[in-house]
Amino acid sequence: MIIHNLETENSILNQFISEIRDQVIQKDTMRFRKNIERIGEVLGYELSKTLEYTKKTVQTPLGVKEIFQPEKALVLCSILRAGLPLHQGLLNYFDTAENAFISAYRDHSDNSDDFEVVVNYLASPSLANKILLLADPMLATGKTLENTINAMKSHGEPKQIHIISVIGSRKGVEYIEDVFPKNTHLWIAAIDEELNSKGYIIPGLGDSGDLSYGIKL
Repeated sequence: MIIHNLETENSILNQFISEIRDQVIQKDTMRFRKNIERIGEVLGYELSKTLEYTKKTVQTPLGVKEIFQPEKALVLCSILRAGLPLHQGLLNYFDTAENAFISAYRDHSDNSDDFEVVVNYLASPSLANKILLLADPMLATGKTLENTINAMKSHGEPKQIHIISVIGSRKGVEYIEDVFPKNTHLWIAAIDEELNSKGYIIPGLGDSGDLSYGIKL
């Protein structure tokens, strides 16, 4: 796996990450969602540098200009519900991409720290010979991404996969390295070193879905 960890260089991304981590600022749910969206835009811009480009001719009112434009055979897939603001940020830049959505949640059936990731909804176009962008803001254990890609296999084999995450754990990153193809790219804004007993990233930021859309039962 090719890992692009954007926290290794200082940029405006630091400000957005600081605000989504801050327990006071993150209480403003609209601001939290907007910051996730802006992080998606930054990650999408960096990702765009690795795509294939084709020279095309554009007719302006005063002449003709040749411009290289990116490959458009993209499918953008978000993991509900936490992935929606990140999805919007990416869609702001990859506005011609096809879209897919998948639901995945942690099932603590016996109220213990152990959980199973359950996938029970998928809406996706064909992935055959396309570039798949998988958006999941919190890469904790990596099991959600594993179950997601397994569920999508029936929709064809993409020619390349890009995973886009906001914050991940070191353990989660190492886990998906063994699950995904070697040429998979991971675009991530920060990697934290620890997971707690419940599988949450430390220091992380909490539950991204709850912070975006409210606490669930």
